[in-house]
Order: sequence, then structure tokens, then C-alpha cells
Amino acid sequence: MAVMQMKRINICAMKKNRKAILERLQELGAMELDIRLENDSGYERQDASGSKAAFEKQAQTADRALEILQDYVPEKAGILSSLVGKPLVGREAFEGAAANQVDYMATANRIVSLERQLAEKKASILKAQMQMESLTPWLSLTVPLDYEGTRFTKVMIGTMAAGMDLEKVHALLAWEAPEADVPEADVHIVFADRDYSYLAVICLNRDAQTVETALCAGGFARPSLFTHRVPAECHDALAKEIADAQEEVERLEKEIRDCAGSREDLRVISDYYRVRADKYEFLGQIPQTKTTFALSGYIPAAVVESVAREFSEEFDADIEVEEIGGQEEAPILLRNHKFSQSVEDIVASFGLPRKGEIDPTTVTSIFYVFLFGLMLSDAAYGIIISLACGVMLHKFPRMSEGMKRSIRLFFWCGLSTLFWGVMFGGYFGDLLTVVGRTFFGVEFTVPALWFAPLNEPMRLLLYSLLFGVIHMFTGLALRGYTCLRDQRYLDFFCDCVLWFMFLLGLLGMLLPTELFAGIVGQQIAFPAAVSTGARCFAVIGAVGILFMEGRDKQNPAVRIALGAYGLYGITGWLSDILSYSRLLALGLATGVIAQVVNQMGSMAGGGIVGALVFILVFLIGHSFNLAINLLGAYVHTNRLQYVEFFGKFYEGGGRAFAPFRFKTKYVDIKEENNLC
Repeated sequence: MAVMQMKRINICAMKKNRKAILERLQELGAMELDIRLENDSGYERQDASGSKAAFEKQAQTADRALEILQDYVPEKAGILSSLVGKPLVGREAFEGAAANQVDYMATANRIVSLERQLAEKKASILKAQMQMESLTPWLSLTVPLDYEGTRFTKVMIGTMAAGMDLEKVHALLAWEAPEADVPEADVHIVFADRDYSYLAVICLNRDAQTVETALCAGGFARPSLFTHRVPAECHDALAKEIADAQEEVERLEKEIRDCAGSREDLRVISDYYRVRADKYEFLGQIPQTKTTFALSGYIPAAVVESVAREFSEEFDADIEVEEIGGQEEAPILLRNHKFSQSVEDIVASFGLPRKGEIDPTTVTSIFYVFLFGLMLSDAAYGIIISLACGVMLHKFPRMSEGMKRSIRLFFWCGLSTLFWGVMFGGYFGDLLTVVGRTFFGVEFTVPALWFAPLNEPMRLLLYSLLFGVIHMFTGLALRGYTCLRDQRYLDFFCDCVLWFMFLLGLLGMLLPTELFAGIVGQQIAFPAAVSTGARCFAVIGAVGILFMEGRDKQNPAVRIALGAYGLYGITGWLSDILSYSRLLALGLATGVIAQVVNQMGSMAGGGIVGALVFILVFLIGHSFNLAINLLGAYVHTNRLQYVEFFGKFYEGGGRAFAPFRFKTKYVDIKEENNLC
């Protein structure tokens, strides 16, 4: 377990080399830029925001073109497509994209333009369809909708509420007009539906005002669409317009599909501009004079010499390496072997080590795999998990590092599950026994290499609590190691030695009691000397904690009060130990559900029908059992690490090391010289 030591590196070089140095740093991926100089009053900064924005805009255009291609020419994605990872592109091929960037971006702009034209055409089709829909009720009308009439007549075309027939319209005209001067009007109902009545009213010009007033009183409204052509002719013209637009849409869609072969080029050029934008973002932060520039940042101590030597020789740069200041929080970079690397994300989810803390990854990985397998504890499930994870690791070598670590973790957890399944005799529960009894009439049982938890649950509970004590004592021991490493010997004695004495003494006093014997079903007897020693340990530890827990306080009363509160912490230890009973609960749950599934499958008896029913129940039931208990083991193993284990020695809160490197979206760049 190791937190890589960090150092601060300051680089001062000629201004003409600043782009080349940034590109080399980006290629190495070994330095986190933290451009803060103690005195930069004599420096100025270049405004690179325009160039950065231009590169980002180009990348966004390429991204948009790729999204359009995905809409019109979707790539097939399988269930495991997320494991494939990004394709690997050589450094030369990636830089070669710059030579073809004009052509690549012309393709991207063309795709975006085609999509814009498509949107316009589809909008025009929608508009024409709406116009056709509004014209449909007027198709039997033989004059345009904007027709006003002749020299002597007035024509009013519009709509009224549903149910307005000829009789009601004439009655409305008579009601609204003076009794002695009822206007003459010819009313034609063009169309009627459940919402409106569509009509045309013809009258003499002298009666136009009276007729229109009467109609408006009844809710008459002019149509929203006015045309200079007969509705039927306009309807046919719109239909032709839609047909022509649809042909244009098909042509534009075909042009977009024809660009599908440029997908890989667009991905490369998008990432190329993205990398350039990152470089110019830092370029605008670098302090510089007319001839020189300076930058600073964090770098792992293991590679600082090689980096300093390279930049001194190639760029004639002045390099200064210094230790991290006492008040300065350096970023955290973990370096572990492959087995422990699989748990780094689990640790990071809680929090990376802060300054002065040890890396708990190695110890966590051992206990994590151990406890996970104990919770699942079925050999067949373990084989399935390990085989599935092993195949994925072999078949998809380009998957992301985070995904690879997670799958590798489950691979090791599967092996642990296999081990505990053999120790407890679980192979899909009691599958072999049920199959032998149901289909072959024989009693066949694979004996447990250690013991069967379903037959001896209290024994498993005892061992679960024992494993919990070992787990938490390991955490307390790691706390003591940190105190010794930092030469805090008083803290080591007060916070570790006294607690070990107190806890071991209490355990020594508990084990021989009748209460414990009633739980485990067996009386444990210690020699008198051991029992006396346990009591002495408990008393010494308790007194020491009482007087030393508040050692930083001068007031004796406050010290005693803090010591008493510290002793009260034994209740927390008790609850933490009881938390490990979940090892028993989840282990039994896996076995019990598996046995229930097997019994349900055997209820149809033997024969072909019974075998088919058994296979169906077996596949569904054990798939469910594996899924639900796999999730349970993952959640509860995390909880035991975060609460019971980390709570004894670890706080976290460190910041992850974020080197200046190639940050791409679609492809991975082959970085032969990458140091981290």
C-alpha cells in the first residue's frame, strides 16, 4: 500500500518553447499544473481565450455531426458495448488529423448544414399539412376564401358554432334586424362537424353591414387561412408541395447517411480540438515575459528526475524541484499491485488519504474479498462470477480503467465465494442432493469441508463476530502504526495500547461466562492466571482511558469527563462487533433461498415434464438469488469497510492527482512515454 510521494516542480524556459513544453507535458501525463508563483509581479499572461473558444467550437461542431450520424445511421450497440472501451489511436495518426482538419471539418459542417436543411424542410411539411387540414372543410367551396363578392353583392365566408344550420342562421338574421327591414341573404352550409359550422353568406351590398353585425352576434369568425385560389386547387398545390419536400428530405437523409464513413475521422478530429483547447486553457494561465515563461505544479517523486533531465536537455529549461510545504495539501496518487488496485475505487468513494494518512487499499482489499465471499458463500455462484469476469477481462482489454478495476474486484470476490462455498458445502444450495433424490432415487450429498452453516448457525455467528473483532483490531493496529510512524508515542500508548488492553481484557472476561456459553453452546474455561490477567488488563485499560483520553486539557474535571465519555465509546465497539452478524444473515440467506428454489423445482417430480419444470425454476430462481445476494454482499461489505473498519483509523478527504494529459472523449491516444 502506497501513496506516491509528490514534489513541486518549477519550470522556467524560453517563451518560444512554451507550446512545445506544454505539449510534451500533456503527452507525459505526469504533472498536475498548479500555476502559482510566489512572486509573479514581473510577469504577464497571454489572452488565449479566443483560441480556446475556437477549438471548443470546432470540437462541438464535430460532436454535433456525430450525434446527427447516430440519429440517421445508428451504430449497433450490444449488451456489453460499454465494456469495449475507446479505440486506440497512434500518436502519429492523432497528430496527422491536423493535416486533414480542413477536410474533416468541411464534412462536419456539411452534415450539420444538411441536418439544418432537413429541419427546415420538415417544418415546411408540417406547416403545409396544417394548412391542408384547415382547408379540408372548405374543399366544396368554389370561390377563394378571401373572395369578397361582386359589384352588387357581398360574400362573407367564415365559421360559427356547431349546430348552426340554415334555419338557425336565418332566425339569427331576423332577430338582429329591425322588424320592418329584414335583410335578404343566401346562406350556404359548406361543411359541418362537431366543433364548427362552415358557411358562406351572400347578400346585397346595402344589407352587408346589417348581415355582418347579426352574424358576429352569433359568433361568426373569418377563417384564419386566406388564399387567392379555390380551396380545392390550393389543397392540391399543398399536396404537391409536401410531396416535393418529402423527396428533398429523402435526398438530404441519403446525403447524411453517405457521410457515415467519416465517423471515425470526426471522432479523431473532435478529440484533437479538445486536446488543443485544454492546452490553450493552460497557455493563457502561464506567467511570461517578453522572452521567458514559468510554470509550476505537482509531480510524483519517482519520475521527477527523468522529467527534469529531459526538459533541461531538450528545451534548455531551468528546473527547480522542492519538497511539499508543511501546510500545503498535495494531490494523492495511489500505487498498488493489481490485486489491491481493484479496491482503489472503493477507497476513493469513501475518500482518498489526506496528508499524513496511510493508504488503506491493500489491507482493505484482503478483508473486502474475504468478507464478500463469506456473505455469498456458494461455490457454484463463485465459479459463475469469476468465469464471467475473467471472460470479460480477456475479451475486452480496452475497457476503461475504472470498469476494469471493478470487474477484477468481482473476479477475486468470485474466487473467495468459491472458497467459502467449498468450506460450507454449498453448490447451488443443495442442488446435488435434490437432483439425486428426485431424478435418480439416490441420496447424494457433497459434505462441507468445514461445516454447514444451515446446520450450525450459531457456530457461524461466533466466527462472524470473531472475524469482526479481527477486522476492527486491524484498524486499531493501523492507527497505532500511524502514531509510531509520526513519532507520536504518547498517542500510540493512550489511543491504541490502552484500548487493546481494555478490549482484550473484556473479551477475556466474557468468554468464560455462562452467557457466552449459552450463545455458542459450549463452555470455555481459562486458567486462573489468564482470567486474572484479563481482569487486570480491563481495569488498567479502563483507568488509563479515564485519565488519558482528555490529556490535552489542563482542567482535571474536564479530563475526567472526557475520559468517562471515552469509556462510553465501548458501546460503539459493541454495536460495531454486532454489525458483523450480517455475515451470518447474508450467508444463510443465500443458502436458504437456494434450497427453496431447488425444492420448488422438484415439486413436479421426476420424468421429462419434471425435468423441464426443474430446469425452468432452476434458471429463474438461481438467477434471482445470485443477483439479489450479489448486490447485498456488495453493499454490506462496503458498509463494514466504511463504518466499522475505516472508523478506527481512517478519515480520508484527500484530493486526487489530476495530471495535465490527453483528455479525450472518443479515442485513446497511445502514449508510449506516459509516466503515470
